[in-house]
Amino acid sequence: MKKLSWRALNNQLSMMSEEEVLSLLDLEKINEKRASVLQRLHQRYNVLRVSRERIELMSLAVKP
Repeated sequence: MKKLSWRALNNQLSMMSEEEVLSLLDLEKINEKRASVLQRLHQRYNVLRVSRERIELMSLAVKP
């Protein structure tokens, strides 16, 4: 994979799925290991994961 700047990557992140972001995070951990990119990818992954988990959790809630 071509090394992208954070600016270029950030432009694409908002359109990526949780799986795609996790894949980028895994690649960054293996290859480039840039601290700022690792942190930002992890933050984005967590936003997507928490959102998915909240939707799953709320689907179990009793509706008044």
